Amino acid sequence: MGAGTLYLIPTTLGESALAAVIPQEVQQRVRTLDYFVVENPKSARAYLKQIGMTKPLQDLHITTLNVHTPDADVAGLAAPLLAGHDLGIMSEAGCPGVADPGAKLVLYAQQRAARVVPLVGPSSILLALMASGLNGQSFAFHGYLPVADAEREKVLRELEMQSRRLKQTQIFIETPYRNQKLVHSMLERCKGSTLLCVAAEISLPGEDIRTMTVAQWKKKPPQLDRRPTLFLLLAD
Repeated sequence: MGAGTLYLIPTTLGESALAAVIPQEVQQRVRTLDYFVVENPKSARAYLKQIGMTKPLQDLHITTLNVHTPDADVAGLAAPLLAGHDLGIMSEAGCPGVADPGAKLVLYAQQRAARVVPLVGPSSILLALMASGLNGQSFAFHGYLPVADAEREKVLRELEMQSRRLKQTQIFIETPYRNQKLVHSMLERCKGSTLLCVAAEISLPGEDIRTMTVAQWKKKPPQLDRRPTLFLLLAD
């Protein structure tokens, strides 16, 4: 028997209506699966329940792949796939494999010529870029910036210089409770003419995505405490 198919299952970015962000065809495909590798079993089960799995959740085979999973464990997680079973992989939020530890399993499947099928769903990175009006032809995602003030400010200066040199949109995130510190650093260290997009609570009821210059943001800084947010920067 050949390998099964690895389905990359998108999830919601928070408490948003399922029908608004996950296509019906994707939900139908997920309901056919018995094997799952997930970043967070608790939230994954809640999501599968919301999708309306026809099988009892306790009968599903759910294993965990997160940032703490050793590389040596990936082969075991992929065993059902290589044994011929279709396997679904889910991130905690958004699309698996994008800024997500699930990429390890996807690469393992690719290296063994298993079929990999990405299913359509929300990616906060792409949605923010789409709505920003910044350069979508050249962009880079950097994940989290350093926590320490001096290191964070150094990286911000480097990203602004790189953006100016390459005409490239720089994208990054922060833990929600540290958002205001990051905003303060950007408004203090970046040039007034630099464009900054603040994309908060994407696809959620409180969604707010705005692009202004740093000088404009200084007049009315965004209030982002504990709100999931992406930041996009483009220097002139």
